Amino acid sequence: MAISDVEDYAHLTAADVEALCVEFDAIRRDVEASRGERDARYIHNTIRLQRTLEIGGRAVLFASWFPPAWLAGTAMLGVSKIIENMELGHNVMHGQWDWMNDPEIHSTTWEWDNAGSSAHWKHTHNYIHHKYTNVLGMDDDVGYGLLRVTRDQRWQPLSVGNPVYNLALQLFFEYGVALQHLELGKVATGGLDRVEFARKCREVLDKAGKQIVKDYVAYPALTGPAFLPTLAANLTANTIRNIWTNVVIFCGHFPDGAEKFTTADLTDETRGHWYLRQMLGSANFEAGPGTEFLSGNLCYQIEHHLFPDLPSNRLREISVRVRALCEKYDLPYTTGSLPGQYLKSWRTIAKLALPNRFLRATTDDAPETASEHKFTDPGPRIDPDTGLRRGLSTSLHARA
Repeated sequence: MAISDVEDYAHLTAADVEALCVEFDAIRRDVEASRGERDARYIHNTIRLQRTLEIGGRAVLFASWFPPAWLAGTAMLGVSKIIENMELGHNVMHGQWDWMNDPEIHSTTWEWDNAGSSAHWKHTHNYIHHKYTNVLGMDDDVGYGLLRVTRDQRWQPLSVGNPVYNLALQLFFEYGVALQHLELGKVATGGLDRVEFARKCREVLDKAGKQIVKDYVAYPALTGPAFLPTLAANLTANTIRNIWTNVVIFCGHFPDGAEKFTTADLTDETRGHWYLRQMLGSANFEAGPGTEFLSGNLCYQIEHHLFPDLPSNRLREISVRVRALCEKYDLPYTTGSLPGQYLKSWRTIAKLALPNRFLRATTDDAPETASEHKFTDPGPRIDPDTGLRRGLSTSLHARA
């Protein structure tokens, strides 16, 4: 089964976990104390860039009947949607810029360019996902109620469609995010009141409907005779954004090393245990400055999960300190190339279309999930020759 005792799995004592908590809290205090003009300049410049790309792209699409103009306008619009979704919408709604007290760049007022309502997303993502990260039965982001991403999830005949479901989710990701608020799993089991479900449906349809009218009726209509090529450009730009968002999110949550947990972990969970669960349940990918920016700095998914409300432009410097703590406590720092992390996610989704009896590893030592039962001697150790800690990371390498 998934990890039921995060402290045991991490090869740490209660004192170690408390000490680790103190160090993470220190990182938070240091960043909060140093927020200022350069951070404000970063977010304002990002907003200007995004709006310039969107306005420019939509202007060029007035000539979208001309292929080069269509390509240029679509590319500009696609990039602007990526920036708005990843570096602006996601991060602003996390409250990363609330400290500026700017009513236009605040988690309570920002409505993003997405089929899902910001209010709905802040509940399913900010609260549910970040509080219960990767906890089976609590975090709907573990497979989005559609995909089987760990052997701990019971196989059903419908699971054979795992790769097909993932492809559809990738292409229409914004609608998957919107539907997540409906809690369709609870509806199927009778766990959600019908009146409440109807209310949620109206809210979802209202926001999704506005997005559809904006992108596929209003803006194309403005271009007159270029209506159809502009409509195609908007559809393409949204698809580009959906695919990229799916890639970034899946690389942070489903490659090997992004662990899953049971509700037993939540019993008497301390702040230190929460930090530990965030770190062990997330994964990074390597990125240059351009990819880093377009990912909304979620190439640092570990750091984002540790500090979801700290400014995204500070995650790179935070990652240096987090890596140092991983070395100090002999904890794994899960990262890899973008293609490698994404392929691992797809591999997991594809193979888990099959029942467990057709898979080689067990729920305790599979590449995509593990538990404390993976090790026969999980306790912390000190190397007698070097005096260094021999903990989880060393144990994992020894079993590789």
